[in-house]
Amino acid sequence: MQTLVQALRAGKVHHAYRFEGPPGVGKGLAALALARALLCEQPTPLACEQCVACKRASTFGEEEPHLPAHSDLLIVERGLYRGVLQASETSGISIEQIRRIVLSRVGFPPHEGRAVVCIIRGADELTVSAANALLKTLEEPPGRTFFLLLTSRPSRLLDTIRSRTLPVRFGPLPEKVVAQLLLARGLEAKLAPLAQGSMEQAMAVADAEALAERDAFANHVLAGIDAPDLAGALHFAEKQKLERGELLGLLEHLAQVLSLRVRDVVAAAPDEARKLARRYQLVRAALSDLERNVGPQLALEAMMAKLRRV
Repeated sequence: MQTLVQALRAGKVHHAYRFEGPPGVGKGLAALALARALLCEQPTPLACEQCVACKRASTFGEEEPHLPAHSDLLIVERGLYRGVLQASETSGISIEQIRRIVLSRVGFPPHEGRAVVCIIRGADELTVSAANALLKTLEEPPGRTFFLLLTSRPSRLLDTIRSRTLPVRFGPLPEKVVAQLLLARGLEAKLAPLAQGSMEQAMAVADAEALAERDAFANHVLAGIDAPDLAGALHFAEKQKLERGELLGLLEHLAQVLSLRVRDVVAAAPDEARKLARRYQLVRAALSDLERNVGPQLALEAMMAKLRRV
């Protein structure tokens, strides 16, 4: 945040930023705050939050696709314009969305503000054709045009996209901050250790039913890997018919359960802590496999077999 504030104060805001970091750590909020500062009628150089431009940039439509009221603030996201675009966008942000929402607009001066700001959520989901369509504009944008690309998986962006954007890295939120945010929402602060520094994760585990489901999965995995033979572990893995996104959430929770157990025993039982830490690393490796498009079933079965050898 200090990097962005200094850029605003120096009047040297880069034309294309890449906000990268885990989900739920404030990348989207930071992008909207920067957009308001760039659109504000009376910047200090931060947004005044009182002018018409600031208020319009903070107001989103109640009906889908929930677009900002400010016409110079563009939002791009996979599936956001479902029903408006012909492309289904099941596999990524389409070239049609880039052409119709971005390229058709950025060639013109701002309609009502000081700039045109385009926020691309989940930028790693840009299809190759969409990314290539965006390249020239990212390299040589029209004056007073800014791009903010948000991603939790920067390695999946094309190298050419990364080379044309300036990285701003966001880390996990401190546990105390997550606890404060949970309390502010009337939720239990004791859930903060399970959140892995992500408010998105914190809100997920705050759902009692979802937390029970994740705990059950973690308990089944741990019981399976400690069972007398491999058959039980494989039988459990075979029964799981999970979508990639669903398994990612469950494995993230399992990793955090192992991490907390390490923290609990490291002083009294260092050997047990090392074993748990190794298992944590294997779960993180399975998450990386899923990110690289390894099939969910295969990733889960391979992880279970490796965990048993620790």
